[in-house]
Amino acid sequence: MRGWMIAIAAVFALAGCAAESVWAPDEAVTRAAYRHDGPPRLTLFTMLNNHSDAGAHTSLMINGSQRVIFDPAGSFKHETIPERNDLLYGITPPVADVYTRYHARKTYRVRIQRLDVSPETAERAIALAKAAGPVPSAQCSLSTSQILAELYPGQVKTSWLPRKTSDEFGAIPGVTTEELYEYDDDDNSKVLRAWTPPNA
Repeated sequence: MRGWMIAIAAVFALAGCAAESVWAPDEAVTRAAYRHDGPPRLTLFTMLNNHSDAGAHTSLMINGSQRVIFDPAGSFKHETIPERNDLLYGITPPVADVYTRYHARKTYRVRIQRLDVSPETAERAIALAKAAGPVPSAQCSLSTSQILAELYPGQVKTSWLPRKTSDEFGAIPGVTTEELYEYDDDDNSKVLRAWTPPNA
């Protein structure tokens, strides 16, 4: 019970779970659209506390007809990255890089889990992410696991706990896992302030 309470507290504590409703205009979303030339893929990001190992935030990058990040109740915001209710558009390699580095710091690491999927699965994931937001604060794992449970019934269950969602997704055959450690201080807003988008 104590471990469960610590995990829930971590979910509330991390700045990555601050809810906001946003709707970017059509022209911004169309202009930003980007499809990575790699295979259709789901990439689950899980932010883990370096001291307790508890999960603190969950998000999902999807590469289909375009590459997007479903960042439920997330705090990652930049004027050059269009957002519609927790779905971020225009996820080029530099954006994907700054997204992961924004969440990694001396107290948190980012677990990155990748799974190549069919084009149909990727498009379904995008559709589910579009329909999921805006997500209330502290429901990042719940909303992400609902999408994964739709895609992988019986393999991923809905869960409030980012670590549990990560563990179940990681058990799906074909998933690869790595963890990103960085040692910046806890004011992760500095990462975005220091970031210069390409072609800016």
